[in-house]
Amino acid sequence: MALFDLAFARKYGGQFILRIEDTDQNRYVENSEDQIFRTLRWLGLEWDEGPDKGGPFGPYRQSERLPIYQRYAQQLIAAGHAYPCWCSSERLATMREDQRKRGEPPRYDRLCLGKTREEREREPGFADRPVVRMRVPENPPLVFDDLIRGETHAPFPDDQVLLKSDGFPTYHLAVVVDDHLMEISHVTRGEEWISSTPKQLLLYDWFGWEPPKWAHFPLLRNTDRSKISKRKNPAARLLWFREQGFLPEALLNFLALMGWSMPDGREVFSMEDLRANFSWDRFSPVGPIFDVEKLDWLNGQYVQAMSDEEFLDRIGPFLPSDTQNAALQRLAGPLKERTRRLAEITGQVEFLFADPLVAEPALLLKQGLARPVAIEALQAAAEIVRSVDLFESEPLDAAFNAENEKRGWKRRAFFMTVRVATTGQTATPPLFDTLAALGRERTGARLADAVRALESLPL
Repeated sequence: MALFDLAFARKYGGQFILRIEDTDQNRYVENSEDQIFRTLRWLGLEWDEGPDKGGPFGPYRQSERLPIYQRYAQQLIAAGHAYPCWCSSERLATMREDQRKRGEPPRYDRLCLGKTREEREREPGFADRPVVRMRVPENPPLVFDDLIRGETHAPFPDDQVLLKSDGFPTYHLAVVVDDHLMEISHVTRGEEWISSTPKQLLLYDWFGWEPPKWAHFPLLRNTDRSKISKRKNPAARLLWFREQGFLPEALLNFLALMGWSMPDGREVFSMEDLRANFSWDRFSPVGPIFDVEKLDWLNGQYVQAMSDEEFLDRIGPFLPSDTQNAALQRLAGPLKERTRRLAEITGQVEFLFADPLVAEPALLLKQGLARPVAIEALQAAAEIVRSVDLFESEPLDAAFNAENEKRGWKRRAFFMTVRVATTGQTATPPLFDTLAALGRERTGARLADAVRALESLPL
C-alpha cells in the first residue's frame, strides 16, 4: 500500500501521509509504531506528514483524536443515523449463535434501537457502558466505482459499531472522519475492505461530505493460493526481509510486480520508473503469488549490479567480524556472482575469519581420494604453495593443473580435497581465487594441518 501510495502521490504532486490507526487497544503492540517508522524508512518510503513530523492536519495518531470522533458520533445520534446500544457481549454472542443455528447471516437485531437507557436496563443482557451503532437504512449504497475493479458490488451492511464502550472509535468512523478532515483524495486498501465500503459511503452521505476515490488491491497469496500470513509465511513479517539480506530497492521492485506491471513488460526497474509509469489501469484484481524464489532471483540481479565497494559495504552487517580484510576485498567479485541474499555471505566467507581452521577428516575423505592418496595430494599442494613464484589465481591454476596431470589424479577429487582442507567447506568462490585471497602463509598452514589430521586417523 505504502509503495503504490507514494508512487501515486509523487507522480501527481500530492502528499504522502503516515497516519497511525491505533484505536483497537486489544491489539496494541508495544514498539510497533517505531517498527513501522524504521521499516518504511529502510525501504525509502518517506512520508511528508506524520506523527513524528507533524503537519497541517495533525495529530496523526488516532488515539490522540478521540474527542473529534466522539463529537461526530453524537452528531449522528442527533440526526437519527446512529443510536446507543447497551447489549452485553454475552447477549451478542448468544444472538449470533442462534442466528448461526438458523442459517442466518450474523446481524445485530436492533434490540436497543429507539429505547432509552432506562427502558433497556429493564431487559436482560444489559451493559452499563453503551456502544454507538450506525442505523443502516433499507436501501444502502451497495455498488461503487473502484479504480482497479471498476463497478464493484458489496454485501448489505450491518448496524456497525462506530464508537466502542471505551470511547475509542472503530475503523469505520475513524477513517471516514480523518480522511475528510485530512483532505484525503484516494483511499487504497486490500480487497478484504470491499464489504466495508457501503458503511463508509453512508457516513460520507450523512455528514454531507464528498467521498474519496477507492482502490482495493488484491491480497498477496502463498504459492498454494492461500492468503499470506505470518503463520504460514515468514515473509509476511516485513523485518524478515532485512534480516535475510534483501536489498530495499530489490524488495520495492518485487512488490511493485505484485499486481502491477510496467508498460514494456520489464521486471527490473526503479522506484522512479514506477512513479513515471504509474497508472491505475496497470493493476490486476487477481491476487498475485508471493514467490520468494522470484525475489531471490531479483535480489541477485541487484547484488550483481553493485560495484565491489558497495557490495562490501552492504554485506558488513552480515559478516562474522566487523573488520574488512584484504582477503574479502579480493573475493568481492566472485562472491557477488554467488550471492542472492546478503545473509548468505556469512556462511560463504566464514573460512576467512577462522584461524586456526582444521578441516574435518571425514569431509576430506568424502571428496574421492583414499586416505594415503589424499595425504599425498595435500602434500603436493603444499609444495606448490611454497614454490609458486607469484601467489595469484592464474599461476596457482596452472601449477595445480600441471601437478594433477603428472600424478594422474581425478581433477575434481584433487581440487575438492584442497578446497575442503583450506576452507572447511565444499562450496566456496573459485578455488584459486580463494587460495590467492587467503595468501601463501594461511593456505600452507591449513594444508599442513589437514595432512596432520589425516595422518592421525587410526589405520
